[in-house]
Amino acid sequence: MPTVVVVDVSLSMTRPVLAEGSEEYQRKHLAAHGLTMLFEHMATNYKLEFTALVVFSSLWELMVPFTRDYNTLQEALSNMDDYDKTCLESALVGVCNIVQQEWGGAIPCQVVLVTDGCLGIGRGSLRHSLATHNQRSESNRFPLPFPFPSKLYIMCMANLEELQSTDSLECLERLIDLNNGEGQIFTIDGPLCLKNVQSMFGKLIDLAYTPFHAVLKCGHLTADVQVFPRPEPFVIDEEIDPIPKVINTDLEIVGFIDIADISSPPVLSRHLVLPIALNKEGDEVGTGITDDNEDENSANQIAGKIPNFCVLLHGSLKVEGMVAIENVFVHLVESKVNLDDNKSPFPLQPKNKRSYAQNVTVWIKPSGLQTDVQKILRNARKLPEKTQTFYKELNRLRKAALAFGFLDLLKGVADMLERECTLLPDTAHPDAAFQLTHAAQQLKLASTGTSEYAAYDHNITPLHTDFSGSSAERM
Repeated sequence: MPTVVVVDVSLSMTRPVLAEGSEEYQRKHLAAHGLTMLFEHMATNYKLEFTALVVFSSLWELMVPFTRDYNTLQEALSNMDDYDKTCLESALVGVCNIVQQEWGGAIPCQVVLVTDGCLGIGRGSLRHSLATHNQRSESNRFPLPFPFPSKLYIMCMANLEELQSTDSLECLERLIDLNNGEGQIFTIDGPLCLKNVQSMFGKLIDLAYTPFHAVLKCGHLTADVQVFPRPEPFVIDEEIDPIPKVINTDLEIVGFIDIADISSPPVLSRHLVLPIALNKEGDEVGTGITDDNEDENSANQIAGKIPNFCVLLHGSLKVEGMVAIENVFVHLVESKVNLDDNKSPFPLQPKNKRSYAQNVTVWIKPSGLQTDVQKILRNARKLPEKTQTFYKELNRLRKAALAFGFLDLLKGVADMLERECTLLPDTAHPDAAFQLTHAAQQLKLASTGTSEYAAYDHNITPLHTDFSGSSAERM
């Protein structure tokens, strides 16, 4: 579940804080201190989380795109400048753009908004935005609720008494309500100081960023695992008195089934099940996640040498083409969980037997199509390293478009690839431009629906150039 940290860098954040001792703090220093604590926690306990850093005043700026390098995020905190007035709406619009461009509209995202509670003045202030909320056209709609599943956490560099003295708290609560009630407001308990800021961010960590540890069981075999991202309680709407179903920490496997038979079960959420290695004393060694730090590497090497049932199960399921079925809810609500996370998103199976890793393409909702197109564009920006993946996703989309008769989509994607070609930086590999141009031409030929390139079984293959030899050897 990606995280976007949005930091207020308006002039109101430079207000001094009366603290004990001779050192003087500003509210932006308290915010940086709390975020440093959050990033350090995530670097240690939530390493798989992709996090982006956005700053805003009257405009917004993406300081750090989505990354798992928390050193870069912490360095960016010390490079934040001070700007003009607060405009929360522009920041929320920026969050929408960033998340949709990178993840589409189907991936849940957590937004951590750090501000001092000042709403801005005049046009563009939060008061003005909320007052005109019901008078807007669809093209100028307020960015909440976000067009993707989300939780909005507002971290206020102010205490409750200060916010209640104005209408700031009421306006911030309105933001949570507009986001379908998904989120929470955190305030500093007591005077503004580093200790109380740590306590506030500690509450956020306990709520949203605490690792979910469980025990995976199959007969007499057990393994300590971490489920990522952290599973959320689930409420069944059909019940008369709906009670949130909490995920059990004992993940007991009740059976196995062929992946062809299970086809596409209803999915509430998808998670990675990661083994946690323990040494002889029972202390945690690691989760098998690589890191640039030498100490982490040595710990991961030790973890890799310890036999683990979770690793055995994962490999066995992949080789046998099977899926494990577990009871994961405390109230015995049965849910099918695929440890390999390779479930087909549609129950209809094609005539030709597909390989284990191949999925059926389904565009029931616009977000599904948008996700597939964005996946192609992400791989296009990483050419030539992602050449094989790029063409694999491109051919998958091409075949689906031909099967649905969606020929305009092929021309549209071709235009996108040509645009990506013009936006390549000067440092880009020469082969990237050749591959993008070649792929765009092939899609345009297929979009006519009459040429030999429009045949369903035809695959677009990488263009062989003088630059692509070394890349192909590496792959």
